Amino acid sequence: MGCRERSAKTHLLRIVADGGECVPDPRGTLPGRGAYLHPVPVCLDQAVRRRAFTRALRAPGALDTKALRQYVEQAIVVDEATP
Repeated sequence: MGCRERSAKTHLLRIVADGGECVPDPRGTLPGRGAYLHPVPVCLDQAVRRRAFTRALRAPGALDTKALRQYVEQAIVVDEATP
C-alpha cells in the first residue's frame, strides 16, 4: 500500500481500522475491511504521507497510526535479533 509493490500475502501485514486508529492484524482474523502493507518503516511512512489508510480502509477521517508504527518497529527489532 505504501510502496505499491506487489508481494505474496504472507509477506504483508494486514491492517484494519478500529475506532479511529490503524490496528495491525498479523493473523488476519479481525473483522472489518483490511488493507495490506509491507511491515517495514519505509513502506509505512509512504502510506502515511499518501494518506493511503483513510482511502483503503474507507475511513471517514484521519486514522491514528501510533499502534501500527510501534508494531512495525518491534517487528524490525525482532527480525534483527533473530540469528
